[in-house]
Amino acid sequence: MSAIYKISPAALWATAQAEGVFTGAPVDVADGFIHFSTAAQARETAAKHFQGQEGLKLVAIDPAPLGAALKWEPSRGGALFPHLYGPLPLTAVLWVKDLPLGADGLHLFPDLD
Repeated sequence: MSAIYKISPAALWATAQAEGVFTGAPVDVADGFIHFSTAAQARETAAKHFQGQEGLKLVAIDPAPLGAALKWEPSRGGALFPHLYGPLPLTAVLWVKDLPLGADGLHLFPDLD
């Protein structure tokens, strides 16, 4: 199964690393699950929810260890998005990279699977 992705403010991710678990951003806590994106959805997520924001991290996650807590649910336009009902164990994290802004104001993504 392909990686799923979380865009997180660097400070929030640093807290997760210190605590050993990611419990979500404020929007995740409010919605009752942690929002993720697929490789195909990540750029649109960044443009829609993080436009113009600096200091972001892109976190790649292996969905396999998340088990039944990971659900694929319809969101915008009926597309299925991965949602995690529970905390994200950092042992599922494949890598973390900076997500800088380009000169055009859009985030510069690394190659995603």
